Amino acid sequence: MPPKPPADKQISRYLTNELLPQLYNGVQRGEPFDLTVSQDGINDAIASSKWPKESEGAKILTPQVFFVPDGAIVMGPVVMKGVEFVVTVELKSAFDAKGLLTLNVEQVKIGAMNITPIARIVARKMYTQQLAKTDVDTENTLAKIAASLLNSEPFEPVFKVEKKKVR
Repeated sequence: MPPKPPADKQISRYLTNELLPQLYNGVQRGEPFDLTVSQDGINDAIASSKWPKESEGAKILTPQVFFVPDGAIVMGPVVMKGVEFVVTVELKSAFDAKGLLTLNVEQVKIGAMNITPIARIVARKMYTQQLAKTDVDTENTLAKIAASLLNSEPFEPVFKVEKKKVR
């Protein structure tokens, strides 16, 4: 069962009290460090976000993340035309010899039915339409992640924290 979001929709305590301080302190030291991300913590952060979300006539309820070797599984209930079903997305990550990261959507299921090929087509179409409507900086980390998820494009997993680069 997913964690219940706080009544006042505050920012996750996991993010503010654990993850962000670990990141900030690690960056300040100026040397390599490990950042441990917990499954419960990520689910707390997700639950603290605003749910449900609506898109294309579907109401997406609070999903949950399960860490698996080399990736994650995201599961969540979706309500469409009064019918609730569970959508499962299996993600795999891999680094290549150059240190570039690729995030792959391995499988998308509704209930027990594999809809991966259809989901890829629909997701690419929706993303392309979104790109046509807005000016998206393709060098932005989130845009690179989207390109990796949709097209298996590798990217350099580097972002800035306090004017310092973090890999």
